[in-house]
Amino acid sequence: MTLKIRIDDSAPPYEQVRAQISEQARAGTLPVGYRLPTVRGLAESLGLAANTVAKAYRALEADGVIETRGRNGTVVAAAGSAADREAAVAAQAYVERVRRLGLGQDAALGAVKDALRAAYEG
Repeated sequence: MTLKIRIDDSAPPYEQVRAQISEQARAGTLPVGYRLPTVRGLAESLGLAANTVAKAYRALEADGVIETRGRNGTVVAAAGSAADREAAVAAQAYVERVRRLGLGQDAALGAVKDALRAAYEG
């Protein structure tokens, strides 16, 4: 597992850790079952505070990308299917909300495209 934290990046360090682990899990670079370093170990190797790495791990666990198995450590979960399910639930909630607001399909899709552009091209 290779992570690089850029101090000059606009994203906070915990978000950089979260994004890089998530991307590597989705790409298969970190296979399902891969045991991640301990919070303390990763924090030391990256020169970050343990709380920063812990925050990233909590976010990854909430996203279904990793799972903590107590004394057996933290491992990469079956991220693809969990992430796909979570995205589908979020998309359904969005659709219900924009319909209640009276937005048409084009306006709803435009809002999503704008949000994605802002998040990914930022």
